[in-house]
Order: sequence, then C-alpha cells, then structure tokens
Amino acid sequence: MANQIKTKIVMPKEIVIEDYPDAKKHQTVSFIKSGFRIAGYGLLLYSVPVAVGVLIFSEAIGIIEELV
Repeated sequence: MANQIKTKIVMPKEIVIEDYPDAKKHQTVSFIKSGFRIAGYGLLLYSVPVAVGVLIFSEAIGIIEELV
C-alpha cells in the first residue's frame, strides 16, 4: 500500500529580485523625509507659512518613498 502513494514535488514560484523594493533607497528617502519634517516643525517657531510648505513637501517625499 505504501508503495502505491505517488508524491509530486511542487517547486515554489521563481522569485525575481526586481519584484522587491530597494530597501536601501527606501531608507535613504525616509531619512530625507524625516529631516524635512524635523526642519518643518522647527520652522513653526519662526514662520508658519514656510513651515507648512516644508511639511507639505515632506509629505510629497513620503509619496516618493513608497514608490522607491
């Protein structure tokens, strides 16, 4: 009976390295975004319109971060 059981080896789908985001680029863009956020919050003490512009720009960088 045990000899009658047939097994089929199933190989996993081939993983292509291009399918994964580049972790180093993502980290670099994330650090840049964080720098702009820190600067934006610091600028709130001096100029609210400039600070808002910097914070909006940091959010645009956040969108780019997710695409990297």
